[in-house]
Amino acid sequence: MRKLPILLFIFSLLNLNAANAQRDDVGNYEYDKEYLFGLNKNTNGGLIGGFVFKAGTRIDDSQFSFWGVELSNVKNQKETRYNTVLGNSYIFGKSNYLYAIRPHYGREVILFKKAPNQGVQVSALAAVGPSLGLIAPYYIEYALNRLETVTEQYDPEVHQSRFNILGTGRLFQGLGESELAIGAHVKAALMFEFGVFRSSATGLELGYMLEGYSKEIPLIPTAENNQIFQSAYFTFYYGFRK
Repeated sequence: MRKLPILLFIFSLLNLNAANAQRDDVGNYEYDKEYLFGLNKNTNGGLIGGFVFKAGTRIDDSQFSFWGVELSNVKNQKETRYNTVLGNSYIFGKSNYLYAIRPHYGREVILFKKAPNQGVQVSALAAVGPSLGLIAPYYIEYALNRLETVTEQYDPEVHQSRFNILGTGRLFQGLGESELAIGAHVKAALMFEFGVFRSSATGLELGYMLEGYSKEIPLIPTAENNQIFQSAYFTFYYGFRK
């Protein structure tokens, strides 16, 4: 029992030090490096459009340079998902996936800095870089008759009845058979950064992206396919700074 006051005193000192350290971080937004991870939603993607990593470096009080990489699944606007008699789902008419790998470099300019302990920091940014498109076959499970099924890439000349489609292939099946398409992309956006502490960052990026490839990407053979894609997007970011 005699040790209890000593333990309480030590615990109080630790809490006081932690509180002081936390207060030093509140309202102090000066940082030289930032590393952000994000989830993307865009008009050419699904529920989750892609994943993003971004690293920034301070140039001066209002400018940052950054590089990053984005992984995204690009879809055709005509894609429609159906359910099968087995409860599975598939996209009728889809013959290929397009997985886009987008390394990029850009600049960010701070338009409005946040006030101490409140507000939102608003920045404008632009980036450009190459696009590496992996065109992977879209596999379906197709019933030839009541007893026999095959799993193969969708072909509109062969798989003419959507009622014979029982589902899709395995996750990432056919990725090793991908063709490569080379292209480039450019994007412009506004970044809204929330949060109280300098050492962590939470933000939302709203922007527009234009992307083009050296050839047309046959996602749906029976529909209009493109080699130039444009999309509006938003990305939720979380990361840390120092």
